Amino acid sequence: MRGFLEAEEAAVPLVLSILREVRDPRDINARHDLAELLFVALAATLCGAKSCVDIAEFVEGREDELKEIVELKHGCPSHDTFSRVFRLLDPEELSRALSAFVMALRRELGLGSPRGVVAIDGKALRRGYEKGRAFMPPLMVSAWDAETRVAIAAMRAAASNEVAATLALLKSLDLKGCTVTADALHCRPETAKALIAKKAHYALGLKANRGRLFAAAERSFAQADGIDCFETRDSAHGRTEVRRASVLPLAQLSEPPAFPGLKAIGRIEALRTPAGGKAAASVRYIALSKVLTPRKLAETVRAHWTIENQLHWSLDVVFHEDNARTRKDNAPQNLAVIRRLAQNILAAHPLDKPIASKMRRANWSKDFFYELFTHMR
Repeated sequence: MRGFLEAEEAAVPLVLSILREVRDPRDINARHDLAELLFVALAATLCGAKSCVDIAEFVEGREDELKEIVELKHGCPSHDTFSRVFRLLDPEELSRALSAFVMALRRELGLGSPRGVVAIDGKALRRGYEKGRAFMPPLMVSAWDAETRVAIAAMRAAASNEVAATLALLKSLDLKGCTVTADALHCRPETAKALIAKKAHYALGLKANRGRLFAAAERSFAQADGIDCFETRDSAHGRTEVRRASVLPLAQLSEPPAFPGLKAIGRIEALRTPAGGKAAASVRYIALSKVLTPRKLAETVRAHWTIENQLHWSLDVVFHEDNARTRKDNAPQNLAVIRRLAQNILAAHPLDKPIASKMRRANWSKDFFYELFTHMR
C-alpha cells in the first residue's frame, strides 16, 4: 500500500495543480477548497458517479481513502455544495483546465501538440435544458485528437450557436500542421480563414448549404474521366459497406466560386448493404485546403468519425450524459467538462479494456484507482 501512496503523491499534483488555477467564484468565507471539490468530483466520475448526489455519496463512502490524497478539512461536502459550485463556476475556467490537463498529459506521455486529424463537433446535453425550453438543450462543442483519442478542448455554444463557439474554441488551440475536420455546418469562409490563420489544413463537409460550391463539385465529378479512386470494404454486424474515395484538384473543378484556401474537392461514395436487405447508396463531398491522395482522404474522413464513435458514444453510453438532469445555470456544461476529463484519464490508461470496464475497476479497486493517476507520471 505504501508504494501506491508514494506513486500517487508524485502524480496527483499534476491534476490538483491544474485545478488550483481555476478561479473560485464563491465568497471568501467558503468552507471547502475549490480544487479539492473539483478533484473529488473528478474521482467520483471516474468511478461512475452521474450527478451531484452521486458525487456526495461517493465522497462520504470513500472519505478515508480520499483523505490520503486531499485534506477535506471540513469533512464531506454535501450534494448542495457540489451543485452550488458547478452552478457558479465560470465554464471557461474549467474548459481552460481541461486544455491545460491535456497539454500536461501529452507531456507526461512524451507527446507534443496534435499533428494529425483534429475533429470538431457539437453534442447536445439533451436533458440539461432550462425549464420550458426542452427544444433548446445546452450544446457542447468538442475538439478531438483522433490520433491519441482524447478530447483536447470543449466549450459551451451560447444560444446553441455552434459556429461561433467553434471559432472561439479554435483560437485557444495549437493546430499548426493539423488537418481539422468538421461537418457541413462549418464549411464557411470565416471558419476556413480561422484555420488558415492557425496554419492548419481543413477537410470540411460540403452540402447544398454552400450552393455554388456544391454545384461545382457535383458538376466537376460528373464531367471528369478516369479519376483515381481508393476503395475499402467493411463487413460487420451483418452488413457490408463499400466506400470509394476520389479527389479533384482545384484546377480540374468547373467554375468553382472563391473559397478561402480551397485546393481540392474530395468525394466519398458509399454503398451499404444490410443482411437480407436492399443496398443504399450515398455520396458526400469534402472541401479540402490540401490536395490529398484518395487513400489519405478516406483515412481522414474515417478519423473524423472517431469523435462520434469513441467520444460521444462513450459519453452517452458509459457516462449517461444524455440522461443527466442537471439544468441550472452553469452546472450542465461544467459537469460535461468533468466527464471529458474523466474520459481522457480512463482512455489514456494502458489497460486493454473498454472504458466502462476501467470505470468499474476504479470503483472496485483502490489500487487501480491510484493507477489511473500514477501511470501519467
